[in-house]
Amino acid sequence: MTAVAPDTTHHTALHQRVRDFISADRPMLIGGEWVSSASGRTFETIDPATARPITSVAHGDATDIDRAVRAARQAFDDGPWTRMKPNERERLLWRVGDILTERAEEFGQLEALDNGKAATIAAAVDTQWSADIFRYNAGLATKITGSTVDVSMPFVPGGEFHAYTLREPVGVCGLIVPWNFPLLMASFKLAPALAAGNTVILKPAEQTPLTALLLGEVFHEAGFPPGVVNIVTGYGEAGAALAAHDDVDKIAFTGSTEVGKKIVDAAKGNLKKVSLELGGKSPNIVFADADFEKAVAGSVAAWMFNHGQCCVAGTRLFVERPIFDDFTAAVAEAASQAKIGPGLDPSTELGPLVSQEQFDRVSGYLSAGLADGARALTGGKRWGDEGFFIEPTVFVDVEPSFSIVQEEIFGPVVAAMPFDADTGVAAAANDSIYGLAAGIWTTDLSKAHRTARQIKAGSVWVNQYNGFDTAMPFGGYKQSGWGRELGSSAIELYTQTKAVNISL
Repeated sequence: MTAVAPDTTHHTALHQRVRDFISADRPMLIGGEWVSSASGRTFETIDPATARPITSVAHGDATDIDRAVRAARQAFDDGPWTRMKPNERERLLWRVGDILTERAEEFGQLEALDNGKAATIAAAVDTQWSADIFRYNAGLATKITGSTVDVSMPFVPGGEFHAYTLREPVGVCGLIVPWNFPLLMASFKLAPALAAGNTVILKPAEQTPLTALLLGEVFHEAGFPPGVVNIVTGYGEAGAALAAHDDVDKIAFTGSTEVGKKIVDAAKGNLKKVSLELGGKSPNIVFADADFEKAVAGSVAAWMFNHGQCCVAGTRLFVERPIFDDFTAAVAEAASQAKIGPGLDPSTELGPLVSQEQFDRVSGYLSAGLADGARALTGGKRWGDEGFFIEPTVFVDVEPSFSIVQEEIFGPVVAAMPFDADTGVAAAANDSIYGLAAGIWTTDLSKAHRTARQIKAGSVWVNQYNGFDTAMPFGGYKQSGWGRELGSSAIELYTQTKAVNISL
């Protein structure tokens, strides 16, 4: 395995504005003002490539959440935001997209520092896609429509009526986002929520708060009114307070299924609307007739992209038996060549896991897999002696009951299993509590369509993996969540329908 040693001096490559940003403690954004936490507490955010602090961030709690909710409520009920014309919201959202594009290098470097991912990918993929999401939803702001209904009113003979529906914003929305794609997941939620005319409180993950705070500066630069976008940094207590707050009308959460269930429980107090994008253990299916080289490259990317810290990761690799040995050997060889290093090194292909906690979790799964009898074709252990690096690992000789097959690992680990043409693969692929995504590799068009129908997942990609597009809805079946983000359907998560019936 080729790799680069973690560069303990890589901060010298930082953009000057990034250096300035991390040179002081970072406050929260509430009511248009940058403020300290009510308690005055802060917490350190850690560079996962070195395990050393980057800067300190305001430690928000339930009191700060309440402050933010009150600011958002005032902005929604009494501020200029809900009186703005749709095309005014459109222009503001489009400006956010433009600023993200202009400052992509800064966001990419800050994401690399805080999350560990490659800065070049964070700039080119995470930031530019976020910009695209804001522009896409900017266009939707002027296209939220109701409809007229030709009612019968059979119990009022001879009456005349004018009936129609309105699509209205939900109100105050709490947005809780994870650490694996901090900027991108915030954009998934912020853009449609704001396009629909809501006000928001964004709670970023405590592991990766920095790009959310930089995004707050972008909203200020773009000209959003005070209180429309509020950002509270903190730990789980802040997220729990947001989910339970009786003056929050809607919660959107991306994260683990375990926490998602807690969000649902917390939201029942005022029966607020809830949307959830949760865990996954996605099947990636390779038929013997697949384009071998293309399928190898795509299958490696399916579980190694973002260092395996991806909810849709294709971590259950099903390969038709005639090519199983050759294919898994090729996947292992390709994975073993990944260049490991810090995100700010432009040659890095595989960065560190996000935190000590996540490193310990993934290390535990590696040990469990080996103890259960799985065999690692490559990897299986820590890389280096600094930071949170794990070798990319390909397991074979696994059984469906193994924890590495059933449970979401969230690291660069894949479990490969053979299947036979006569028994098929759908039952094994669907043997999971999750149903977020799936990949299918075949040159047989009928086989591709047939298998896609059989798989219980919200997204199915054929002869590709991670086939996302802003216009395509994204969400899960089963315990992978409720609702669909992206596309025009995302607006439905942040609006409600009012029926108006007028007797003439």
